[in-house]
Amino acid sequence: MIARIRWQGHGSFIIEGDPVIQIAPWRIVKRESPPDIILIGHDQFDHCSPADVEKIRGENTLVIGSQSVADIIPGTKVLREWQSISVERTSITAIPAATRRSAREGKASGRLGFLISLDLYDIYYVGESEIIPDVKHFKPDIVLLPIDGYGRLSVETGLELVDLMKPAWAIPYNWGGAGEEATQLDAQSFKSRVTSRTEVILLPVNP
Repeated sequence: MIARIRWQGHGSFIIEGDPVIQIAPWRIVKRESPPDIILIGHDQFDHCSPADVEKIRGENTLVIGSQSVADIIPGTKVLREWQSISVERTSITAIPAATRRSAREGKASGRLGFLISLDLYDIYYVGESEIIPDVKHFKPDIVLLPIDGYGRLSVETGLELVDLMKPAWAIPYNWGGAGEEATQLDAQSFKSRVTSRTEVILLPVNP
C-alpha cells in the first residue's frame, strides 16, 4: 500500500488503485485520467482549491467534503462528523478535525480528517487538526499527519499521536516547503524520535 501513496506537497496526496483517491489537491499536476474520489476536509485555500479541483475532476469524480467545502465547490457530497460512505470496495469516514486555535476564537472547527479503508488497510488522514480525544480508539495501519504546528500537529504532538495509535507506518506532511511549513530537519527529527515500532516514511514531493 505504501508504494501506492504519493505526496504532492503541503497536505496533498494521491492514493493509486481502484478507486483512485485524491486528497486536498493544491498546486498539483493534472493526471492523464481523473481521480475517482476527491477528499477535502475544510475550506482553507491551500486545502480547498476550486481551480485544482476543476483541473482534475472528471464527469464521474465524486467530491467528498465538509459543508464549508460544498459552499465553494458545487456537487460536493457532504459528510458530517463520524458519517461514513462506501464507494465500491472503499469506506470513507469523516473524522472531526479540531484545533485549539479555533477554540480560542470561539468558533466551531467544521473541519474534517478522513479514515479511508481499502484493500484491508486503514489510512487516517489527520487534516488540519491537533489530537482529538477519540484518537486513542483508532488503530490505523497508516497515518498521514502534519508536523508544522500552526493550529495543527507539531513534531511533539505528532510523536504523541503516533505513540497513541501505533500505526505500522507514519507519513508526515507540511514540511520542507516555504512559509509556515516545518523544515527538513524537523521531519528528520520526527523520524528519529518515534519510539514505537512505527516506520516513518519521508516521501519526496511528487506533484
